[in-house]
Amino acid sequence: MKKIDRLILRSFIGPLVLTFTLSVLVLLMQFVWKYVDDLVGKGLDFSVIAELLLYASATFVPMALPIAVLFASIMTMGNFGEKYELVAMKAGGISVSRAMRPMVIVALLLTGMAFYFANNVMPTAMLKYRMTLYDVTHKKPAVNIRPGEYYKDFDGYVIRVGSKSRDGRTLQDVLVYDHTKGMNETLVTVGKRGVMQASPDNMYLKITLYDGYTYIESSSGDNYRSRPLTSIGFSEQSLNFDISSFAYNKSVEENFKGSYQMMNISQLDTSISQLEQSYVERVEQYRTNMLVNLRAWSQYTSSDSTLHTAEPTDPLKLISNLFARERRSAYLHARNAAISARQDAEMYEELLVSDREYINRHYIEWHRKFTLSIACLLLFLIGAPFGSIVRKGGLGLPLVASVGFFVLYYVVGMISEKAVRESAMGPEGMWISSIVMLPIGIVLTLQATTDSSFFDGSSWRKFFQKILTRKKQ
Repeated sequence: MKKIDRLILRSFIGPLVLTFTLSVLVLLMQFVWKYVDDLVGKGLDFSVIAELLLYASATFVPMALPIAVLFASIMTMGNFGEKYELVAMKAGGISVSRAMRPMVIVALLLTGMAFYFANNVMPTAMLKYRMTLYDVTHKKPAVNIRPGEYYKDFDGYVIRVGSKSRDGRTLQDVLVYDHTKGMNETLVTVGKRGVMQASPDNMYLKITLYDGYTYIESSSGDNYRSRPLTSIGFSEQSLNFDISSFAYNKSVEENFKGSYQMMNISQLDTSISQLEQSYVERVEQYRTNMLVNLRAWSQYTSSDSTLHTAEPTDPLKLISNLFARERRSAYLHARNAAISARQDAEMYEELLVSDREYINRHYIEWHRKFTLSIACLLLFLIGAPFGSIVRKGGLGLPLVASVGFFVLYYVVGMISEKAVRESAMGPEGMWISSIVMLPIGIVLTLQATTDSSFFDGSSWRKFFQKILTRKKQ
């Protein structure tokens, strides 16, 4: 490897790693802000939160990597142009295409790595991410009985304490409402002080009350208005509360497997083939059901002998032979048959649309594994030539240009993905964003490698000045 290649690689890989890290962190911060309410106040271990953030970061790699390649390529070539290093390379006989060669090799390697990641690592990361996120969001908040507030997280109980000592265990003026026996019996327990302690296995919370009373109010037989009140004093009484649901429990992976986002290429191929076959069978089944229903309605006959003819008869002529009462009955049955047929058709249409959308999501995921990988190469073909043309390094213009190009790619991709999902176009519509970006990359590459003055403002001013001069003559 020549020294110039090592120089270019060092200049390119540094911004690439930095931009990739920042992109993942920005996306991760967005995730944290979205689920901050589900993470705070539940007593989760740091290892659980770190595991969730790790899996979430893995799901952001397919989006962060193209951004990093685009920004790093613009910044690298822009710095070379701004510091006249490109001019020095050209003076030494090194063309722009030759200078971009090491970066092209890195971009190709990243494209292959992105595909491998999307096809092999991403399904497992998505499975772990969805499973961990479900466990975290469905975990109850940690037991935190605050003084002066009614605590209602125990099923069937409401607890209120007057004050709480610094150790977090000793309570004063404890009031416990027990509604576990329904409306027929209500228990209220009052204690001057109490001690709160969890069991060794953290399955139960034991609250021992001292110097208090238990008031029992229950219905008496059929007379619901008569509710005798019983008061029982105690010097010590223990209450046990089930806190097993407050613990963090990992779900079984088999309950989350089967989603299209957790499949690789071969699994998606198998799933799509099975779904398409099932879809065709359902269409045929719905068609058969519609025909059976229509035949059942068409078998309506009246007492008139003219309706029992085996030969086809004109409906208007058949109706004219009926009496008024029979004619009204025939019209009513025909109307009901039409309404029923329309309702069945609408129901079958909704079911088929839902099934087709589910199949389309599999196609989208299949093509996404390729489009996000190819995006690394396409955005490099845009970023590197653009940086060499504008000759501006730093963070200003490269950042603005990167955001602009990626937003264009992302918006077009989202529009085409929605069209594919709604069957407005075929699965090949997932490649529209790549098709849009490819000509831009080709044009920019040709402009950069041929030293065209297409983006030079002075050349355009001279061009328009020549036109105005000719018009004056």
